Amino acid sequence: MRLLVLSLSFLAAIASVQAAPAAGSAEATLHQLFEAEWERGLREDPLRATYLGDRRYEDRWPDLSPAALARRHAADQAVLEALAAIPSDSLSANDRLNQKLFRRLHQGKLDEHAWGLQYLPITQRDGVQSVHELAELLPFATIGDYENWIARLNGLGPYLDQTIDLMREGMRRGLVQPRIVMQRVPAQIARQVVEDPAASPFFGPFATMPESIPAAERQRLRTEALRAIEREVVPAFRRLQVFFDDEYLPASRDTVGIWDTPGGAEWYQQRIRWFTTTELTADEIHAIGLREVARIRGEMQKVIDQVGFKGSFDEFLHFLRTDPQFRYTDPQQLLQAYQVMAKRIDPLLPAYFGRLPRMPYGVRPIPAESAPDTTTAYYQGPALDGRRAGYYYVNLYKPEERPTYEIPVLSIHEAVPGHHLQIALAQELGEQPKFRRSLQATAFIEGWALYSESLGEEMGLYADPYDKFGQLTYEMWRAVRLVVDTGLHRKRW
Repeated sequence: MRLLVLSLSFLAAIASVQAAPAAGSAEATLHQLFEAEWERGLREDPLRATYLGDRRYEDRWPDLSPAALARRHAADQAVLEALAAIPSDSLSANDRLNQKLFRRLHQGKLDEHAWGLQYLPITQRDGVQSVHELAELLPFATIGDYENWIARLNGLGPYLDQTIDLMREGMRRGLVQPRIVMQRVPAQIARQVVEDPAASPFFGPFATMPESIPAAERQRLRTEALRAIEREVVPAFRRLQVFFDDEYLPASRDTVGIWDTPGGAEWYQQRIRWFTTTELTADEIHAIGLREVARIRGEMQKVIDQVGFKGSFDEFLHFLRTDPQFRYTDPQQLLQAYQVMAKRIDPLLPAYFGRLPRMPYGVRPIPAESAPDTTTAYYQGPALDGRRAGYYYVNLYKPEERPTYEIPVLSIHEAVPGHHLQIALAQELGEQPKFRRSLQATAFIEGWALYSESLGEEMGLYADPYDKFGQLTYEMWRAVRLVVDTGLHRKRW
């Protein structure tokens, strides 16, 4: 009932925006819409609220029921109708851009709903099997912080059950993931099915509790958490495990391309428009990738010649992959190398950028539970209210497979002057509406990080030829992805 009231109140707010007179108040009306939609988004997606540092919804999970999804879809449609009622010619240049970006954002939501992206809630990198990692974003300083986490533990069952229902509907529609990537998920789920509740990843915040919380309260909170894990969390993951192993994995696709789903070919072209913000076709992107592979291969040969390596290109790659000088075997040494690189870059920034974010960033290891199935590194943005720093997460799993010559370019991309500088600065643009300060525009975000990689040479971070080869390796990786992605999804490789 509470969600229904919230939804009705939001639609009433939209109606008031639509009814507002356009003349002389178009910008005020537009910003009322921005604010109303921002608040709705946080209410309906408590996980995103936690990620952004808004702590009002820390005791709950998203509602994934059909009724809730239908309400969100209707609200997204109402937003576009409200936007259409605001005359663009009455807006400032900045707000015309805001209106355009806001329209794109909500049209994207409608497109995802129409194709059925909600029926694919689990990937090999993300989903309910790893929601315990949300604890990394929370302070756990007060009794209320722990009670909110316990409330989430007690409410996890319905969230997982709704996820199962969505996946079953996806199976019915033929919208399922490829088996080759889903084969990674059973082990992720199995880590949550523990005999000892204290061994659950969800119990992590209770392992070390602040002394400011009285001992009796600490004991009470631990007892309640253990009970919630035993009675709610583990049984819910057992249900997910049975469903996934017995139903979903056997029903997943032998093919890998999105073309082998209902409307998949059209959806892939839509995704190209969304992520690139261009009208390029898959075939055109494939051709760009091939040209880039050839260009970068030539640049790599220059480095090989510079270091005086005698042998073929493949032999040089073998040398890089096997020579001990390019490897750490101790995870802590690898972590320290990333930290040292980050601190090496920081003092160089003022010479290249006239405006730097106030918000700092840290370097953290990717949680051990997800490290085997995720990327080499990723960035997590700071809280919008400035109370949580940004973090550069690095993968310490199998450190011998993380070459040292990739550390400079990776740090530049994920931390500074890459993702942290751009995202933290965007969040500090207080004159912009909140949605704009946290806008996820892949072409811009990843484009900035790729541009930042190119600055590494000028900043003296690729002085070692092998570090320069590391930068080219990352460029090649992206060029190859242009070829392989379009090959899989368009050319049906």
